[in-house]
Amino acid sequence: MDKDKVTPPWTYTLQLPHDPRAPGIARAALRLILAAHGRTELAEPAELLASELLTNAHAHTTGTYALRLAPGILDPHHVRVSVWDTDATMPPPFGPVAGAGDEGGRGLYLVRAYAEACGAYAMPVGGGGKVVWAECGGR
Repeated sequence: MDKDKVTPPWTYTLQLPHDPRAPGIARAALRLILAAHGRTELAEPAELLASELLTNAHAHTTGTYALRLAPGILDPHHVRVSVWDTDATMPPPFGPVAGAGDEGGRGLYLVRAYAEACGAYAMPVGGGGKVVWAECGGR
């Protein structure tokens, strides 16, 4: 292969039903996609990020949601994990919001701690809702 040729960037989007099995199916697809692109070193951090974002989408919405994987924008050797859902409510700042005895509420804190960068934005057109994303490299 010619080293000067530009390889088209890859992007995968997996539409998911509001089903409790959907986050697990999406994590399995994530591992397969990264392995197919020879990026297995990104599987662990990307799966952690996807797990938190997908679980939030499932827990806090009643509609469908989607996982999107793409090369990183900050660094093409990273992977960007994005989750779209139908709820336009933006998540609170990514700080610890759970109390010591709470069973939930730490997901976005983990995302911020483990990601190279993360954020959220509204989707004013199309299906509406929002996208929460995180970018990671190998650790």
